[in-house]
Amino acid sequence: MRTWGPLTAVCLGTFMLLLDVTIAIVALPDMARALDASLSDLQWVMDGYALALAALLLGVGAAADVLGRRRVHVVGVAVFAVASLLCGLAGGPRMLVAARAVQGLGAAAMFATTLPLLGSVYQGKRRSVALGVWGAVSGAAAAVGPVLGGLLTDGPGWRWIFYVNLPVSVAAFWLTLRVVPESRGPRGRRVDWAGTATFAAAAGAVTYGAVRAGAQGWTESGTLVSFALAAVALVCFVVVERRGSDPLLDPRLFLKPAFSGVMVGAFAFNAAAFGALAYTSIWLQTVLGMSPVRGGAVFLWLSLASFVVALAGGRLLHGVPARFTVGGGLLLTGAGQFCMAGLDAGSGAGALVPGLVLVGVGTGLAMPAIAGAALAAVAPERAGMAGGAVNTFRQLGYALGVAVFGTVLTSDMRGTLPHDAAHALAGGAAGALRGTFPEHTLRGAFASGLGTVAVTAGLVATVAGILVLALVRTPRAQRVGVTESAVPTLGEEEVAPRP
Repeated sequence: MRTWGPLTAVCLGTFMLLLDVTIAIVALPDMARALDASLSDLQWVMDGYALALAALLLGVGAAADVLGRRRVHVVGVAVFAVASLLCGLAGGPRMLVAARAVQGLGAAAMFATTLPLLGSVYQGKRRSVALGVWGAVSGAAAAVGPVLGGLLTDGPGWRWIFYVNLPVSVAAFWLTLRVVPESRGPRGRRVDWAGTATFAAAAGAVTYGAVRAGAQGWTESGTLVSFALAAVALVCFVVVERRGSDPLLDPRLFLKPAFSGVMVGAFAFNAAAFGALAYTSIWLQTVLGMSPVRGGAVFLWLSLASFVVALAGGRLLHGVPARFTVGGGLLLTGAGQFCMAGLDAGSGAGALVPGLVLVGVGTGLAMPAIAGAALAAVAPERAGMAGGAVNTFRQLGYALGVAVFGTVLTSDMRGTLPHDAAHALAGGAAGALRGTFPEHTLRGAFASGLGTVAVTAGLVATVAGILVLALVRTPRAQRVGVTESAVPTLGEEEVAPRP
């Protein structure tokens, strides 16, 4: 238990928090029917979680260095469990979105402390093995999310995608307290609360603006005010970080082309690879009439391709410069999205397969290498900051991808359908529209919208891939995957005795 207990405890939390990024995708149509939720509500069900995770990750990690990482981790597990229960009990979309945001807070507390806790327990070869297991668990969570979500939604119901977290949370909470020692960061550090608040405000405002644009338009006053507030908050964040003694993220790091390239790649990767999956799931179930299980199984093409490539690439691509694996992975992701751009009224799920396989191959190449590339782009003493930043940018990319692609989808649909009908169709209400519009019209409108989303995602991935190839040229960035350097402050740890 003392040897592998800490790894088991940490991996349980990691599996839960990453699973909840994707498990809700196939349950969205059932949620919409049960809660009378609109498209904007469904977007916030996905974004409330991802945005809270992204916005608070750096700040919670800094607080954990001061307050104690195990303490923050178990509080995060408890918050996540309570929020999961509230998600399952939600009687309306607002309660569900609010509970998802609280879930994101708990997930940030767990995710920010995962690698430092492992690093405080394992050294040398054991650390490499532990990080390898942790990476495999992380990949498995993303892979099984849609399928498990489909099974639960088709079986006991969509609320069980949240209830299933409760027994896992209890096990993780108990095991963490029992076998994981407390650890802290270097003495004298301060929590950058001002940086945390301004970054969260900027991320929240820009995401809200993107979601609002889909319903009200890009030039609507509320949309413009949201983007203006985001810009002001971002400027405040830069000013605070430049003046702070312990900044969450030093803006001067972005003057390094390699660091900027990796952050662009991380942001674009999660947006392009995963941001459109929610709308694809709605199309599969509400327009094509597939069950949640069958709809979730379609995404296995992406998951299996990613798993196989990541597994083989870890051995075959060792030593290949990260700019080629990350940049090449983004280009393949873009190519996969372009393959899905030709959908029409007669298209079925089979039309997605070539594109999903290519996206999976790109994911398998890029995802394991992004973290290593970020760490290699900065000095060793900034590795912790770089590791937190790359995870933050990935989740923020996903949140904005969901928001922007939803706007793109409905904007394209409005070329065929009235405004309200386009939003209803994108939100999973195809059944209610079938008595008003011909089936061929509904199929054609949704397929056209998804095609435009695929083109947009393909362009995002392609441009980012080119930028990564051009910018990420630091010699140390040739390391691929997560190594021991992924836990940056281990030499400075202050490990407390186990109570």
